[in-house]
Amino acid sequence: MKIAIASGKGGTGKTTIATNLAYVIAQMGRQVQYLDCDVEEPNGHIFLRPEVEKTEQVTVTVPEVDLTKCTGCGKCGQLCQYSAIVSLKETVLTFEQLCHSCGGCMLVCPEKAITEKQKVIGFLDQGNSGDVNFVQGRLQIGDVRSSALIKCVKQKINGNEVSIIDAPPGTSCPVIEAVKGVDFVLLVTEPTPFGLNDLRLAVDMVRQLKLPLSILLNRSDIGDDRVHKYCQNEGINIVTELPNDRRIAEAYSSGQMIVEALPEYKKHFVKLAEELEVL
Repeated sequence: MKIAIASGKGGTGKTTIATNLAYVIAQMGRQVQYLDCDVEEPNGHIFLRPEVEKTEQVTVTVPEVDLTKCTGCGKCGQLCQYSAIVSLKETVLTFEQLCHSCGGCMLVCPEKAITEKQKVIGFLDQGNSGDVNFVQGRLQIGDVRSSALIKCVKQKINGNEVSIIDAPPGTSCPVIEAVKGVDFVLLVTEPTPFGLNDLRLAVDMVRQLKLPLSILLNRSDIGDDRVHKYCQNEGINIVTELPNDRRIAEAYSSGQMIVEALPEYKKHFVKLAEELEVL
């Protein structure tokens, strides 16, 4: 079973929930893997503290132009919908960050002046944290192709294990890449005006993808009851509520797992795993 832990906004506690859930599932005897798809700022490793056994580069193809063959016909630029390649009078400019690696410019070039080269966009780490199989992507600083790296992280999903996918925050393209194709989406939110606003966007996104979802309400005793009313009106199940406990924030700030620092909270994650039908 593939479960994505997502949120409409940052700071709701998504990674806290994802790491502790993976840890508890492993403690209950199930095979589980944690995949950190928040590749621009992965931080699940801070809490799971895995032993990384393998690191590999992730590359994409980008065009390379042989100007000695180029006649300046401009067909490559006319084809590219992202303006990643532009033919000028005496040269051709390529903008690698805009390239979507479709290979179209190479195919349409009548002089065969365009070839492809590999460009490193990030790294993929694999290892273990106790009984949790750990995978994370790390986007190269300055690169923007997080969706391509997330796709590579998801290729490491093991169909024989419960897969906990820690998605990026928000509702942009990287989030959609992280959650598409999963069996279930757990949206983590908080009962604040900002939390509700971004929750609506996240729910709309998940429904567009036709995926089942539930809500986990974090810091449930702050704010107001508008998230409860919204979920009730929309027929969305709030599967678990966690209180605004300062001790949780202290444990998080020191890189500790909630269920280790505060064992009384383990029952909440066991209940969550049962509700998600992974135990």
